[in-house]
Amino acid sequence: MKNDIHPQYYKQVKTVCSSCSTEHVVGSTVESISTEICSNCHPFYTGVERIVDTENLVAKFKERQNKAKPSFSSKKSKMEAKKKKKKTTSKEKEPLTLKDMLSSIEKK
Repeated sequence: MKNDIHPQYYKQVKTVCSSCSTEHVVGSTVESISTEICSNCHPFYTGVERIVDTENLVAKFKERQNKAKPSFSSKKSKMEAKKKKKKTTSKEKEPLTLKDMLSSIEKK
């Protein structure tokens, strides 16, 4: 083996979990280790459903999902709303014909 190419190995290094403050002693080439989540608080090991969201990605995803939600519950209701919109816009744009004017006078 070559001399002076291997890193120094520390036999007892404390690893600290930032979410539950648990300390573990391990061997490592680094003097101290800090983790965001450990086996004591990770949902896979604890069995408790908990979302680990350090960068707020889940909230951003839910916000985008709510924006993209269709306002209609079914295709039928969507088509009905489209027809209503078409009727209101078409009545406003079309000029009245002589027949329409006479029929409105006769009704009165």
